[in-house]
Amino acid sequence: MREVPITGYTGFTCLLGHPARHSISPAMHNEAFRYHGLDYVYLAFDVEEQDFEAAVDGLTAMGARGWNCTMPFKRPMYERADRLSEEARLTGSVNTVVQENGELTGYNTDGRGYMRAVKDAGYDVIGKPITLFGAGGAASSIIAQAALDGVSSIDLFARKGASWDAVSQVVDRVNAGTSCRICMYELQDTEQMKKSLDESYMLVNASSVGMSPREEGCLLPDASWLHPELVVSDVIYNPRKTRLLKMAEEAGCRTFNGLYMLLYQGAYAFSLWTGKEMPVELIKEKYFRQDA
Repeated sequence: MREVPITGYTGFTCLLGHPARHSISPAMHNEAFRYHGLDYVYLAFDVEEQDFEAAVDGLTAMGARGWNCTMPFKRPMYERADRLSEEARLTGSVNTVVQENGELTGYNTDGRGYMRAVKDAGYDVIGKPITLFGAGGAASSIIAQAALDGVSSIDLFARKGASWDAVSQVVDRVNAGTSCRICMYELQDTEQMKKSLDESYMLVNASSVGMSPREEGCLLPDASWLHPELVVSDVIYNPRKTRLLKMAEEAGCRTFNGLYMLLYQGAYAFSLWTGKEMPVELIKEKYFRQDA
């Protein structure tokens, strides 16, 4: 691996978010650039919401190869993009932009990252039913990509509110545009939840319930709701093992967390910008150790 000096020819990519400085993205992307000997850098910019449009104008004018968007800019970037990938259109949000001669193409690599993490963990959900908790951006991205990839059905459980209204629009688009059947239920519908879990191959917690520092949170009351044939996945990676995953292990379920979803969504963005594969095994070892 050779160091590439920054020169007047160095291209750049970046992250736009608020906050953004905590992100691991600069470390992983710059490591990947070094691995391939690419003359690029990746930076993180903490941008106030009122400055988002000006920031995009500036990046476009300066010829940035592309950028990632995290909250609160995924929806505004969707509205700003000139072109959209299919999964971005379905989710109504963009987390990755490729810039070509001033034209901005928006992608959403979150769902792709999750589906790659499922495969990486050794599971095959294609053609099978899943149950999903949550109504935020992660849930929308996973719903859209899982449907595009060929999951047979998704039973979605969430609380009613603004997020419910937003994800219901995603569900309508996905139901109309794919062969996957998606049904929405309120979290209080415990009878349907038990039925869905009994019939599912995988349970995905795409909500923030159980995330540090509120690690005691869980949307299930106890392990009796789970059956040993069920694979249980949590998009949360802090803590590495949530209360849900501990409960699932108690019930004899196979489990995995969301750490590699973060890795693989970045890997897809890297390939969109460079046409090269991110060295994921190297990045895993340096920045994504499950025992860290």
